[in-house]
Amino acid sequence: MYELVKGFGKWYARNFTPKLVERLRKGYNLDKFKRDCIAGLTVAVISIPLAMALAIASGVSPAQGLYTAIVAGFFIALLGGSRYQIGGPTGAFVVVIFSVMQQYGYDGLAMSMIIAGVVLIIAGYLKLGTYIKYIPYPVVIGFTAGIGILLISTQIKDLLGLQIDSVPAEFLPKWSAYLNNLDKFSFSSIFISVFAFGVICYIQIKKPKLPAYLISVVGATVIVALFGLDIATIGNKFGGIPHFLPMPKLPEFDWNLLFKVMPSGLTIAFLAGVESLLSATVVDGMSGDNHNSNAELVGEGVANLACVLFMGVPATGAIARTATNYKAHASSPLAGIMHSIFLLLFMLLLSPTAKYIPLACLSVVLVIIGWNMMNIEKIYKLLLGPTGDRWTLLVTLLLTVLVDLNTSISVGFIMASVIFMHRMSREIEIETDEEVLEEIGGGRDLTEILHRRGVMSLRLSGPLFFGGASQVSQFFKNIHDAPKVLILRMGYVPVVDATGANIIVEFIKKIRQTDTKIIFSNVKKQPRRVLHQAFLEEGIDYHTISAASTFENALKMARRYLKGLNEKQDNQ
Repeated sequence: MYELVKGFGKWYARNFTPKLVERLRKGYNLDKFKRDCIAGLTVAVISIPLAMALAIASGVSPAQGLYTAIVAGFFIALLGGSRYQIGGPTGAFVVVIFSVMQQYGYDGLAMSMIIAGVVLIIAGYLKLGTYIKYIPYPVVIGFTAGIGILLISTQIKDLLGLQIDSVPAEFLPKWSAYLNNLDKFSFSSIFISVFAFGVICYIQIKKPKLPAYLISVVGATVIVALFGLDIATIGNKFGGIPHFLPMPKLPEFDWNLLFKVMPSGLTIAFLAGVESLLSATVVDGMSGDNHNSNAELVGEGVANLACVLFMGVPATGAIARTATNYKAHASSPLAGIMHSIFLLLFMLLLSPTAKYIPLACLSVVLVIIGWNMMNIEKIYKLLLGPTGDRWTLLVTLLLTVLVDLNTSISVGFIMASVIFMHRMSREIEIETDEEVLEEIGGGRDLTEILHRRGVMSLRLSGPLFFGGASQVSQFFKNIHDAPKVLILRMGYVPVVDATGANIIVEFIKKIRQTDTKIIFSNVKKQPRRVLHQAFLEEGIDYHTISAASTFENALKMARRYLKGLNEKQDNQ
């Protein structure tokens, strides 16, 4: 029993040890702690306006954005598998959160976060983190760009101060409402928007090391407080921000509501997993570190469950804040924990001033975030690429904007998979011995000698799977004159699936009726394993089947077989 527990402990430590524990084991000192504190403060300064702005865009209070940044940031750093990861609310969730809040309120959002948290933890323990990297690049760019467009579209009302009682949730009706009410704008809102945009652009160009978002928010807030501008603020819309985190509270569990929000919960889990691992991968490329994807998923799941207790919203690793953390010379995940502590201190000491923050300024921040999410340069490069990638990108983007995330991700993934299979099926080639033997220098003479002796060789190239099964099957069917020896060259076949194995099995059954000797040449490990299993299941013995390591050895085996066959006929 002790050995079993010990073995389990080693397995768990090897696969799920948080990066914080790993870094502390390697040695931690006061100098590294100072670096983590400075990095944590730097990221906290950036997170303050982002957390509030993203919360407002999601249809919840700005305080809930701060709760999420504090709680999720703490647990993602504590339990996650990335050295520099900073967790919190991100733009990817805005559309999903807003939709759930509109239909089911916060109770529905809490249920969807529970689903997402449990799914992420299960995915981590099943070690599925390594498979998320197989999500096609055009799909990721497409739905990210679509989310960016939707995020921008939610901010036009506050950006211009439009007097609209109710803004439609759908994309096209929303923009129709904006265009029909453009004359109901607010001069104060436009002034603050232009001011904030100018400040952010100037700082990012001239002083990129300064926190542009925070400075713009502070400047706009001072203007509103000093001049008493008639403008929508956090105070007159949300009543300000509390001084501390709320007491933890379990939500009321409702099975009916759980099933209703199940698709949204799965979408949140998918987005959290993809964005967090994408963020970890990006910072790994910058730092040279290696993240533990499965531990990262477990940390993300725990963080989302913890956010439910504190009235938070869904959270994941934030790429921009994580990159900032690394550039601020963070040493360990303790920087993420310090980031949460500094945010908590902000709530304790400075929350009364937050009521003067104008919503127009926060809308500018979100519009810039949405623009960055659109990745115009990457979209342009994909549009210049292969046709299949281009259509996958466009379809995913349009479905994200006009339908919903679930549909866009599903359709985009299916499209990319079908296009990939089509491309792979076109890579499958079958060459006859005339072409093959001339390539290796045998020439036409050797070809004719082998033909006269009854030897045929076929070289298969490319993955032998269901996508290209029909053309392989058709080629085999066209072989009418069975040779005495058939050499199947498999050195260029990297993989065989069940369909491909079945085609070969059926062909062997057919040609074996003519007593043809079959020699497999240079079969790779995976195809050899699949074919061996298929032969066992079909009861095919190995008396008429041989294997050779090279084509030259296969030719020698063919000659020996023919020699033995001729001697046998002479004796008769």
